[in-house]
Amino acid sequence: MKKKIIKTILLLTNIICFLGVVILTTSVQTVAADSFTVQAKSAIAIDAETGKIFYNQNAETVLPIASMTKMITLYLVLEAVNKGTIAWNDSVTIDDYIYSISNDTSLSNVPLSKDNEYTVKELFDAATIFSANGAAIALAEKISGTESKFVDLMNKKVKSWGINDAVLINSTGLNNSDMLGHIYPGTGAQDENEMSAKDVAIVAQHLIQDFPEVLEVTKTSSEVFGAGTSDELTMTNWNWMLQDGAYYKEGVDGLKTGTTDLAGACFTGTIDKNGWRLITVVMNATNQDTDNGARFVETGKLMDYVYENWQQKTVLKKGASIDGEETFPVSDGKKFSVKLQTNKAAKVWIQNDMSTSDLKVKFTPNSKKLDDTNSLKAPIEKGTIVGNASVQVTSDSLGYLNNKNSNTVPVVTKTAVEKANIFVLTGRSIKNFFTDLF
Repeated sequence: MKKKIIKTILLLTNIICFLGVVILTTSVQTVAADSFTVQAKSAIAIDAETGKIFYNQNAETVLPIASMTKMITLYLVLEAVNKGTIAWNDSVTIDDYIYSISNDTSLSNVPLSKDNEYTVKELFDAATIFSANGAAIALAEKISGTESKFVDLMNKKVKSWGINDAVLINSTGLNNSDMLGHIYPGTGAQDENEMSAKDVAIVAQHLIQDFPEVLEVTKTSSEVFGAGTSDELTMTNWNWMLQDGAYYKEGVDGLKTGTTDLAGACFTGTIDKNGWRLITVVMNATNQDTDNGARFVETGKLMDYVYENWQQKTVLKKGASIDGEETFPVSDGKKFSVKLQTNKAAKVWIQNDMSTSDLKVKFTPNSKKLDDTNSLKAPIEKGTIVGNASVQVTSDSLGYLNNKNSNTVPVVTKTAVEKANIFVLTGRSIKNFFTDLF
């Protein structure tokens, strides 16, 4: 009887374990499936450091971006402070236009008074944390004199980043219908700022890489504006994925929301998990009508998808040779060739269903190092950089922002090659002469 009970228990245990494996496997396959989509008009996820694209859903489609625009404004403010053009403690005066915009309760704002002066830092925090439109315009005027001139500066900056199809007409992302007639020359009454999700990701990457201190402000859940004044207001961050937010996700520390009737609910997010930072962009969350936090729900799903399905692996160790390019010709040397090797490890991003054996390695010599025979000219020191090796996973079609492949490592000479003496060189010249002659 006991043996039958034991056998029955073992059988049940095996069945449970088997079902557990099946359920777990099914779960992983569901997350990793090609059918994964974000409930939004467009979306993208990238590695913040390298610009590697992990997910692309209509990311090249140009759409209204609403207050995600302010990331460009914030960048230009940080740049101006860094250059010394303005300072955080500089005072900013409020004109009639800014006063009217900032006191429009239908827009995201902190109320600004013409009787008060505000520091650049106060307005910067208000534009970042509370997406205050009046504060953003005040900063634009502080830097460029007028908002229109500031828009010219914005356009120049994004073009320097390789963004050529952006439509930027103000510093805030507001629709022209909300601008009280202060619209950019040549634009229509209902126009808005527009960019693709991919280009918004480029803006976010530059903002984080060039001015990482901005994250100290973007991660602020709440802050008091105008403390001790009649305008005192507690600003609660519109990013509900921060600490104490309704959609809190550990590691999220930015970046910028955006909402207009045309743009819908948008969000550029960033998260750092175990030292790996992502940037995500979700534009016009399609289920916003039934869920006010739809953009954050979709952002969370996208972040989880990337972390569960991608990893970085070393595919070429430091000191590795490249198939087909083990040596390189040398002219005027004691040896006719020199061995090559990588001088650091090459890493690639691999999706779970990809193989590290599915690689394409391309060596590109530095033409400046070569003579007219496309050879290295002796003498050559050990460790001389002669070119680069780029590594690609051939099954990965997502690529990188700006088409820049970061999986590139320098290739160097493995040994030194001394120059041959005059007698050897003369002998070679005579031999080559007769060889060419006959």
